[in-house]
Amino acid sequence: MRPGPARQVSFADVELAAQTIPLDPVLQGIAAFLDLHAELVALVHQDLVRGLKRPRTGRTGLSAVQTLRAFAVQRIKDWDLRELRARIADGYTLRRFTTFDSHPVPSHRAFHRAFIRLTPATVRALNDAVVRAAITLGLEDGTRLRVDTTVVETDVHHPTDSTLLWDVVRVLTRLVRQLGAVLPAVIAGVPDRTRRARRRMQEISRLTPAQRPRQQRRKYHDLLAVTTEVLIQARAAGTRARTAQLPDPLTATTVHALAAEIEQVGALGDRVIAQTRRRVLQGETVPAAEKLLSIFEPHTALIVRGKARTPAEFGHKVFLAESGTGLITDYQILDGNPADEDHVAPSLERHQRLFGAAPILYAGDRGFYTPANAATVTAAGVPTECLPQRGGHKTPARAAHEKTRAFKQGQRFRAGIEGRISVLFRGRGMKRCLLTGRARFEVFVGLAILANNLLRIAELLTHPARRRRRRPAL
Repeated sequence: MRPGPARQVSFADVELAAQTIPLDPVLQGIAAFLDLHAELVALVHQDLVRGLKRPRTGRTGLSAVQTLRAFAVQRIKDWDLRELRARIADGYTLRRFTTFDSHPVPSHRAFHRAFIRLTPATVRALNDAVVRAAITLGLEDGTRLRVDTTVVETDVHHPTDSTLLWDVVRVLTRLVRQLGAVLPAVIAGVPDRTRRARRRMQEISRLTPAQRPRQQRRKYHDLLAVTTEVLIQARAAGTRARTAQLPDPLTATTVHALAAEIEQVGALGDRVIAQTRRRVLQGETVPAAEKLLSIFEPHTALIVRGKARTPAEFGHKVFLAESGTGLITDYQILDGNPADEDHVAPSLERHQRLFGAAPILYAGDRGFYTPANAATVTAAGVPTECLPQRGGHKTPARAAHEKTRAFKQGQRFRAGIEGRISVLFRGRGMKRCLLTGRARFEVFVGLAILANNLLRIAELLTHPARRRRRRPAL
């Protein structure tokens, strides 16, 4: 695949242009903004040709312009790739916006092949370039900043020890079967234990609280024994496959790939077996940082935020910093479940590097407050520090500060980031990432934020009067 050169204008393109079908004002604003900033397209182009020995030869794939605009449309509308392809193919305006014009729109697989070439570093660079362009255009001055954290889920089922053991058994059994389809001799005599493992898993999940103390350990002993047996046999089959005489290079590539995948799943299976023994058989409390929550998304973290409806969430915590105009100027994908208070000083430093000065207002919720953080914000030159104290006895000075008009206005301003998070979840599809791997998770979050920023810039360019905003009282 290579990004093709500019296509020759056809008679159909001329006829389509002659129809003078106007773009939606928002799409028109995004298109105008992207046309003025060719460096954004250049960043995408670098990823599309990354690793290609001769990028100027071969089949012409999606161009960098088409990739960037199509991905923006997908995140703005929250469509899957099949719907994205169908909508572009059926719509004149989307054809014009994505620059396909009258040419055939490729299948959803072509969009997928282009999209997965994007790297987290490129998406972050795109977001930084968009924010800097907004500053250059005078759309944003960075005088007000509100921060918050949220959780973006990974595509995993609710993890329990029994279901994780069952996942290990069924995945290893599937891989061994695929290995046997290529080399039947390497799986001779290997029994199928999926039925027994599935029954033990189902029996454990159906135990009542009264039955668990009497029956859980015995059933887990059996499920652990089955999982260990399957793990040993799968590794033995992989070893035999590696040392077998392979008829041709294609078969050798397939066999070695399956054997490597068996080793990878086997290593995760060892962790699942170890943590189950510690928790169930030895009665030990396994720290959250040591738990494996999915063999499909091993980077998933357990996040407990004290929410009544969602006591435990599985994914990654995401830090967001939003400006007064609705641009997300900073985002960070966090490891584990760090406290919100850890991000005040780093976010201020990043804001100062981007805008060259501290904001007039820095607002966050109670989770960001510590006396040290309040002092850090004030020392950075922020006139209005708006971090409400959580718990404890407030000093007279602190109580008086939180009763000022500027502080109360700052807290009303802070509440706006909750709406922004809701828009990212409901409108940009950022609630749950269906992509595989940590790198694609970061790309997924970054592109949802990019779509949000492009929409905000297009709206500000379309409606200049909305740039005016009330300043917080100092």
